[in-house]
Amino acid sequence: MSDIVLTNSVRDNLISLQQTSDMMTRTQNRLATGKKINSALDNPNAFFTAQNLTNRAKDLSNLLDDIGQAVQTIKAADNGLASITKLVEAAKAKSNQALQTQSQLGRKRYAQEYNSLLKQIEDLAKDSSYKGKNLIGGAGNDLTVYFNEDNTSKLTISAVDFTDTTLQSGLNLQDLDTGADGSSAFTLSGGTGSQTFLNGAAVTLKTESLLTDNASFTAGDVIQFRDSGDAVQGATFDITATTTMQELIDFVDSYSGVNASYDEGTGTLTVNSADSFDLYNNTAAAAIIADVTASLFTATSDTLVTSGDYMAGDVLTLTDGNGYELGSLEIDATTDVQEYLDFLNKFDGISASFNTGTGNITVGSEVDLAITSSNVDFDATDFNTQNTLGVAIDATDTGFATDSDINSIIDNLNASLDAIRAQASSFGTNLTVVENRENFTRAFVNTLESGSDLLILADINEEGANLLALQTRQQLSSTALSFASQADQSVLRLFS
Repeated sequence: MSDIVLTNSVRDNLISLQQTSDMMTRTQNRLATGKKINSALDNPNAFFTAQNLTNRAKDLSNLLDDIGQAVQTIKAADNGLASITKLVEAAKAKSNQALQTQSQLGRKRYAQEYNSLLKQIEDLAKDSSYKGKNLIGGAGNDLTVYFNEDNTSKLTISAVDFTDTTLQSGLNLQDLDTGADGSSAFTLSGGTGSQTFLNGAAVTLKTESLLTDNASFTAGDVIQFRDSGDAVQGATFDITATTTMQELIDFVDSYSGVNASYDEGTGTLTVNSADSFDLYNNTAAAAIIADVTASLFTATSDTLVTSGDYMAGDVLTLTDGNGYELGSLEIDATTDVQEYLDFLNKFDGISASFNTGTGNITVGSEVDLAITSSNVDFDATDFNTQNTLGVAIDATDTGFATDSDINSIIDNLNASLDAIRAQASSFGTNLTVVENRENFTRAFVNTLESGSDLLILADINEEGANLLALQTRQQLSSTALSFASQADQSVLRLFS
């Protein structure tokens, strides 16, 4: 090529055409890539500056994913707290319900439901995990959120433990004692005896008659109850010259487990007894009423009054340990064992059964119970060998046993609600911080990417216009080169 000599005009036009072609290639590359700087050769300062901005934007974009997951973790914990709040409020409502009744049986049910709510609180807290992180799940669940690429800007959110309601550092709510079952038994048995009392004229004694009008009694006689082993039981009765028949009736009737009635028309003193005994005149060494033999009830159709423990007109009142009356049953001459069982069994938490052949009735209860009567006090302190009437069942009280207990529990629930609300407020503050940093980081990434784009991106409109101008220039340069060549070709005419 160096041996070929071009004229100045041809060479100038050729160089112009080459430059135009180079600029068209560059412009076409910018249009294809969208960048005006594609390598460090284009502009080292702008290229590396843009690359640094882009790299930082990528690092922060990667952090955005973690920040977004942290937001969801906090929201999961906050959702858990909202639901736990409702359950604690339900437990408080259950406590207030217990406070509205004095029934220990009712309070036992409420205590069981209260414990069930605490169990649900624990389960809900355990289920508030998001991607293995649970901010209300206790130790090992602290959450650290990083906000910049070198981890120098961060927020650590401490977890609390609501998975165990008994923790003092958490809800500090203890499961309630729901009361242990108690049971007792008493025997239903009965025997009957009678004796006719006449005065010397073969006329029946009236209740106001003197006992000494009967030949069987003299002043100084001592009347005793003797059991089947001939052992003296309880108090004795001394007869004087002024003792009346009514006083003897009252003495016999006052003996535990014995009912006495007197028919003035026939002069007959009739006794029903839960135990075997003799009414004995110790002074005269003779039985007044002999060999009263009590036998166990064998059927639920046996009437209660034949036991000697119950009299027509007795009112059996079922009360719990708070003295709350659950119900009552009035005994009449026809009330049988089955009616007694039906009365007891209609109460929730109480079961009664009759063991045919043994005469035992067992009352199982979940609270303290006592059976009282208008005729006889059935308190446990009255129990002795002659009194198997009543039953007192000593079962373990529930955590709702007294109003004071319930009020104390309500105070604990209020404190727990305060703790939950405080924790929810703390999570809310943390959530605001993290969401704010998330928005900031997203906007900052856009800023970095925009700054990078300003350095390296091409103006497509401008480059399109440049390409059109270069194409025009290229055509003009080709034409100019052709004209310059024609000037050289004019020399050939000289040889034609």
